[in-house]
Amino acid sequence: MDKQILLDRRYLRMATIWAENSYCERRKVGAILVRDQMIISDGYNGTPAGFENVCEDDSGATKPYVLHAEANAITKVARSNNSSEGSTLYVTASPCLECAKLIIQAGVRRVVFNDLYRLTDGVDLLRRAGVECVHISSLD
Repeated sequence: MDKQILLDRRYLRMATIWAENSYCERRKVGAILVRDQMIISDGYNGTPAGFENVCEDDSGATKPYVLHAEANAITKVARSNNSSEGSTLYVTASPCLECAKLIIQAGVRRVVFNDLYRLTDGVDLLRRAGVECVHISSLD
């Protein structure tokens, strides 16, 4: 296995571990943002700062204000002195359309993901924008 694939698998495993921080019951998603082999940001799906850590309503549906892991990682780096320009985003599930827009605008050049979400419009948009998308289905 070449060095890039080994690194991709390691960072994706780290994103999987980071997903354990999520309070969401339906799906736990983690994201790690890496530039020059250095983690510059991380995120997991959950409620905005200051909200209760409950992601689903009484019927089990996800509350509309829950942030996705990718959005949390991108906004976190935006509040720091780092730049996501040219970085790689490792995320446990393929991005949705809304997160794909943020990824493009943040200058991320690669997205490596594990689970393929049932909708592919986010990955389709990323590819259209020239963002490299890598699906790694098994981390073993």
